Amino acid sequence: MLFEVSPQNKVTIKHITYTCIVRSEITTVHYYKNLQNWMNGSVLSPLAKCLPQLLNENFHTTRWGDLPLWLDCLDNLPNIVGHPINLDSEVQIGNASQLVIPRDEFQKILMKLHPWRKGPFSLFGIEIDSEWRSNLKWDRIADHIHSLENRLVLDVGCGNGYQCWRMLGAGAERVIGIDPSVKFVCQFLALKHFTEDNLPIDVLPIGIQDLPTNLHAFDSVFSMGVLYHRKSPLEHLQQLYNLLRPGGQIVLETLIVEGSNRYSIVPQGRYAKMRNVWFIPSVKTLISWLSRVGFIGVRLVDVSITSNGEQRKTNWMRYQSLEDFIMTDGSGRTLEGYPPPTRGVFIAEVPSQRSK
Repeated sequence: MLFEVSPQNKVTIKHITYTCIVRSEITTVHYYKNLQNWMNGSVLSPLAKCLPQLLNENFHTTRWGDLPLWLDCLDNLPNIVGHPINLDSEVQIGNASQLVIPRDEFQKILMKLHPWRKGPFSLFGIEIDSEWRSNLKWDRIADHIHSLENRLVLDVGCGNGYQCWRMLGAGAERVIGIDPSVKFVCQFLALKHFTEDNLPIDVLPIGIQDLPTNLHAFDSVFSMGVLYHRKSPLEHLQQLYNLLRPGGQIVLETLIVEGSNRYSIVPQGRYAKMRNVWFIPSVKTLISWLSRVGFIGVRLVDVSITSNGEQRKTNWMRYQSLEDFIMTDGSGRTLEGYPPPTRGVFIAEVPSQRSK
């Protein structure tokens, strides 16, 4: 899908970001004004009522000490209008010839938001080579999901919103991503700075627990790389189920392990150096979990072992990455001795007639 940014539709980010860090009786944050207006008359009106308070609580310097640095990055982004946006096979905004400041200066501004975990992005000739080649994950799921044409889509734990852009490119009517990490949200804002203000894509600095219960609103909900971070996986699956309308589709990607039904790994301490990995189920176990909360047509559509070609250190993410988390003996096992990080993609639907 191609978009064109026109001069009359361009807005600056300055008003948006600095409004977010001031505690006051603001009924809405300026940046999300278009989303708020749309929500007020939509199936997401329950979220519209609590959104201003959530934004002011979560997008604030009292919670994120480095927020002024991230906002400085956004405030210093150049204004560039009249450029194409390609979301069909990549996330590409503009080209190098349209950059109005020196390339090195532009890259230095973007690097204030290091580390870039998800991507890649092409921004006016700057190739943001993120830690995760998230395009590979999108390629694995794109042929298995319902068409996103004219659908209302939610991406839970979306990070900086790479997959959200691809969902919009696939024809979604509106895409909403949620992620509690404000630095990742600022990365998204840096990209959206160069698009039309009314483009129907947003990333909110909130978690799934902040959403009103029993919305029953979204046509498609994606949860990729989230489940194993939940102490209560069944509760997370139930939350996802309650966000979907009757007939809606869940796309779930998570770590899995070989084993029979009712088998899961519960890592003691860390898993691949991650502290917050609680459950890694077998395929049969996860299918039974999804069925237990009410999903139908549950199927596994992809299995992949994470490789150094998909997750690695780059100039845009200079901390430790996969190569530092697995053994060097060629087994692929984690440093703690657990099986190689294997991810499965599961798809299921909510019944057209939802049970009470």
